[in-house]
Amino acid sequence: MTAALLPHLPLLLTLAAALGLMVWLIAAPWQQRRRRAALRAQVFPQAWRRILRRRLPLLQRLPADLQLRLKQEMQVFLAEKPIIGCAGLEVTDEMRVTIAAQACLPLLGARRGYYPQLKQVLLYPGAFMVDRLHQAPGLAEVQMEQRRALAGESWVQGQVLLSWQDVLAGAMDPDDGRNVVIHEFAHQLDQAKGYANGAPALASKAAYRRWSTVMQNEFDALRQRLAWGEAGLIDAYGATDPAEFFAVTSELFFERPGELASAHPELYGQLSSYYKLNPLSWH
Repeated sequence: MTAALLPHLPLLLTLAAALGLMVWLIAAPWQQRRRRAALRAQVFPQAWRRILRRRLPLLQRLPADLQLRLKQEMQVFLAEKPIIGCAGLEVTDEMRVTIAAQACLPLLGARRGYYPQLKQVLLYPGAFMVDRLHQAPGLAEVQMEQRRALAGESWVQGQVLLSWQDVLAGAMDPDDGRNVVIHEFAHQLDQAKGYANGAPALASKAAYRRWSTVMQNEFDALRQRLAWGEAGLIDAYGATDPAEFFAVTSELFFERPGELASAHPELYGQLSSYYKLNPLSWH
């Protein structure tokens, strides 16, 4: 390097670093798309097909094009999202495939990434214990720590926690309207903006207004029915808050679409518009 360039060295290094960053920002999405296309083009393993037939009767309802799409999405999901065993659990292909199939169901209708905030899935043998702070009854300034057993949980920080026992139970009965994987991954969609409020990313302000009106009306109606002691299709857990309402009704949307559309047509319409799917046609 000549002496004349030495005074400009810091600037030249900064420009080189900026150029390198620009090249990476341009190349990285292209490389990701290419890698994912290659994964989707791979032959779906026969052993995985057997797992799907044995463990996931819901998938047999899907039309052929969505079954193919699901398998393609699964191959990307499993390549990018590690599933880690906890509490001594050794994760098998059966576990990975069973989880991935259900996690990819909400992705079939619209391209919205592969849960970009999700870094890993933590899998426990059964229900796992968590500590939570709760307000003491009648004492607004006092918080109490309680331990709760959970079947699943979704964290904004990029983790989904699941109980394998509950994952398997939800997969094997596609008509009970309970599916912990769909529930927690609906939370992941909701949390993509950094927090959960029951309103995932929508296409326009008008879509948000319509969503807010319908979901709030249905949420309030559920709470009112519960106050009156009336039973209904939507589980009481959905009355916890709007985020849980979205997750609980997403379970029904995929597993009991006919009943949901009949009892709550506007709610079904909003979920169908968001997921870009119509499970009624699968039956």
